[in-house]
Amino acid sequence: MKRNIVIATLTAAALAGGTVAAFAAGDDEKSAQRQVNTSTAQLASDRDDDATDDRADDRSDDAAEDRTAVRKGAVTAAEAIAAALKHTPGTAVSAGLDDDGADAGTWDVEVVKSDGTEYGVNVSPDTGKVLGAHRDTDDDNDGREDLAALKGAKVDARDAALAGAAKGTVTEVGLDDDNGTAAWSVDTVKDRTHSEWKVDLGTGKVTQDNEGDDDGADAGDDD
Repeated sequence: MKRNIVIATLTAAALAGGTVAAFAAGDDEKSAQRQVNTSTAQLASDRDDDATDDRADDRSDDAAEDRTAVRKGAVTAAEAIAAALKHTPGTAVSAGLDDDGADAGTWDVEVVKSDGTEYGVNVSPDTGKVLGAHRDTDDDNDGREDLAALKGAKVDARDAALAGAAKGTVTEVGLDDDNGTAAWSVDTVKDRTHSEWKVDLGTGKVTQDNEGDDDGADAGDDD
């Protein structure tokens, strides 16, 4: 009788030990899974932080480059566009401050003739004098496409530059039709901030370009 009691006790102990081991193994697996989940979440967070830092660095670099370019002259984007069109009549589709090469610091205004031919006109940022013009020989039909996108527009590149000037010093104006709806894209610099704006072709309304700039939401109408 005592022997049976001993055997039963040993059997119960063995079963209890197996149950404890099973629970311990389960806890280990859960702990390992929690560690994996934590590591995955941390990696995702680190990637998001890196992406945010990269965007901030890009905006800072853009602002620094714009401030440097703006300090080199007093001729505005609107004035450069007017000078370029007086020298090379047509439709201005972009204007920006060159940041490299022999023409660094000068205004580069792209003008499209009625037949679709494109010309780059360089304008002095100090005097507003046209320094030269050259024809773009690339056979890519961009000029005709730009003219088609601007058909019926009431706001031209100079108007867009003037509208954007209410938000800061304009450093670049260009036609943006990537999303199917054409609008003027205007870059400005104010204090230490580089911003991007959209100017409606029909109304001249200025709104924040949320896709191009991560600093804020819609900025509303022109001041």
